[in-house]
Amino acid sequence: MIEIGVVIRGESCSFDASMSVPLLNLAEHNRPYQDRMREAFDRFLASGQYIGGDQVTLFEKEVASYLGVSECVAVSSGTDALLLALMALDVGPGDEVICPSFTFFATAGVVHRLGAKPVFAEILEGSFNMDPEDIEHRITPRTKGIIPVHLFGQMANIGRIQAIADKHGLFVVEDAAQAIGARHNGKHAGSFGAFGAFSFYPTKNLSGLGDSGLVSTNDPKLAAKARILRVHGMDPVYYHSHVGGNFRFDPIQGALLRIKLPDLDTSIGLRQERAARYVSRLGSHPAVALSCEEAAGKKLVLPETSPGNAHTFNQFTIRVRGEGARDRLAAQLKAAGIGHGIYYPLGLHQQECFRCHTGGAVSLPITEAACREVLSIPIVPEIKLEQIDEVCDRIIGFLDGGNAA
Repeated sequence: MIEIGVVIRGESCSFDASMSVPLLNLAEHNRPYQDRMREAFDRFLASGQYIGGDQVTLFEKEVASYLGVSECVAVSSGTDALLLALMALDVGPGDEVICPSFTFFATAGVVHRLGAKPVFAEILEGSFNMDPEDIEHRITPRTKGIIPVHLFGQMANIGRIQAIADKHGLFVVEDAAQAIGARHNGKHAGSFGAFGAFSFYPTKNLSGLGDSGLVSTNDPKLAAKARILRVHGMDPVYYHSHVGGNFRFDPIQGALLRIKLPDLDTSIGLRQERAARYVSRLGSHPAVALSCEEAAGKKLVLPETSPGNAHTFNQFTIRVRGEGARDRLAAQLKAAGIGHGIYYPLGLHQQECFRCHTGGAVSLPITEAACREVLSIPIVPEIKLEQIDEVCDRIIGFLDGGNAA
């Protein structure tokens, strides 16, 4: 048995390559690109240009064209993309930034690292994304901005969130780490706010072979500032107008990602087809709800797509209702050799490291219920339809066996 450790933007999980249905298999995913990647690496090695250069600038231009924005700045990771965006917007001590609690650590971690306070907002049951009405209740004179997360590959209610931000004079930074290719009314994630922040970690829909990320913007002045901050606030060489960081993007990642970018929408289409297969197989079961509005008396709730959204299904996340039911189903899937993940077992407002901001007194009941119920099942483009059927058979057997009660 070969067990391979995987990290999803810092999120630990593991999969066994011999599983009947792995959560993901990075070698299998990259196999169609191997020859072109080797050729690209050979050209890169021969070029002698190992920092910066054409592969960075070309990748930035190609992603900007794909997203429909004027500027992209490639950086070292998705976390650094968020950090750089907040630095460019002058976030610092005394500021507050509103963000969801139901998200990966980096969303709030970068706020804290700059000496500001993350203020945790509630989510909507159906989409797992921030509740715009709850955001408005949390604005204070110290609030400087909002970071909506487009979680699991689906955009938050960005129109309403941007309207709230405009009303109060706040910035919006879209955390689109899991959502490249997601759209609302045809417009891309990362094209609405002051900045969009993306990750190309190997498990993402557009996946590199290591850490890398990018910020997007339609503001040339913010883009110029981000480029300076990316290299220690230096422009020209050895003259520093700001204290920045080393957020440089590796050109080898640009060379490899440029090979995969033209296939991104096709890859997303395969995920959407597989999501439809799950809905078709599971949705007709009497214990399964197609939405949270229909969840009364049901044992399992399928993921929803909000109106106007194109969901990219970076994850396919179900809710397993009933005390301890999620963990029982997870144990049965593991025993059957079926990969799965729990994103996230705790809200950030419950994390020990943020007690300095919450005092342990913040209550977000919808977030806390999601943390008890969510379970992500395999949705990668490479998964075969018969493997999806195997996953569905196991879940249906769990529901029929009464173990969800």
